[in-house]
Order: sequence, then C-alpha cells, then structure tokens
Amino acid sequence: AQLVESGGGLVQAGGSLRLSCVASGFTVEKYPIGWFRQAPGKEREGLSCISSFDGATDYADSVKGRFTISRDNAKNTVYLQMDSLKLEDTAIYYCALRYYPDRRGIYSQPDEYQYWGQGAQVTVSS
Repeated sequence: AQLVESGGGLVQAGGSLRLSCVASGFTVEKYPIGWFRQAPGKEREGLSCISSFDGATDYADSVKGRFTISRDNAKNTVYLQMDSLKLEDTAIYYCALRYYPDRRGIYSQPDEYQYWGQGAQVTVSS
C-alpha cells in the first residue's frame, strides 16, 4: 500500500499548480486524506484535509481561499489545487492517509496520519 504524489514543479508567484496523490492498496474514499508541507528548517505544516465518505474539507489559515482539496473516487486520487502561489509556499508537499484508530472526521496534525507519500517539491519564484 502506498501513496504517490505528482504535479510539483517550478512556478512564478501568482501562478497555479495541481498536486495529485494516487493511492494503491487503499480506497481513498474510506480514509481521511491530508496534505502537508515542509520547508527547510521548519516543521511539517498541515494544509488541508478531506474526510472519509462525506468529503468534508478543512484548510489552514495560511492557504484558505487559495488552495482547494478534492477527491476523485473513480481514479482513487486526491488533489490539491494551489492558486495565487506565494514565495512562502515553497516547500516539499506530502499527502498522508489516516488508517487508524478513527476514520471519520478532520485531522490536521502529522502524527494523526500513518501513511505518507514520498513528497513533491514545489518552488515558487519571483
């Protein structure tokens, strides 16, 4: 079972990117999925979560109104659409899946997730 991110890259400030998180060995609809990022010298930061089944979402204040999380059950993929990117959005972005103990609700802390992707670099330039 694994998660694989893609879609990272270099973009100018004000631009957009869409990250994808493809799951194998999991049915994404059945688990909370979160997006996180980590910049050099900083702690891993929770950005957004989509809950299992009903697809409720939540966002960190730092990305609210600019980033959108979504899920395509047919493709077993979760996306993070990132618009109006800023220099400070530069980081490695990770998707994560919460497998236990509870699979309902919204979770924002890294230690609430058990499975992680390998990360995707996002670099925003001026």
